[in-house]
Amino acid sequence: MSLGPAEVVKIAHLARLAIREQDVPAYARNLSAILELVAQMNAADTAGVAPMAHPLDMVQRLRADEVAEPDQRARFQAIAPRVEAGLYLVPKVIE
Repeated sequence: MSLGPAEVVKIAHLARLAIREQDVPAYARNLSAILELVAQMNAADTAGVAPMAHPLDMVQRLRADEVAEPDQRARFQAIAPRVEAGLYLVPKVIE
């Protein structure tokens, strides 16, 4: 798949990217090369290849899910400027 200059300008506009007019042909060549590589990868026969989540046949070591600190919510909310129903109230920043 080959991209033309008009398509590159449209993609740049949609992505909200500012590119200089003299750079458009280089972007068109580079993006076209990327799309050609993707097409080559899509053409590879992967019918007999089993999908894998990790290249090594190992499991992740996990720690026990245990409480390590006491609940200090009441202590922290006691010093907060404004609290309601267990939630911290903050000033509105978006209108």
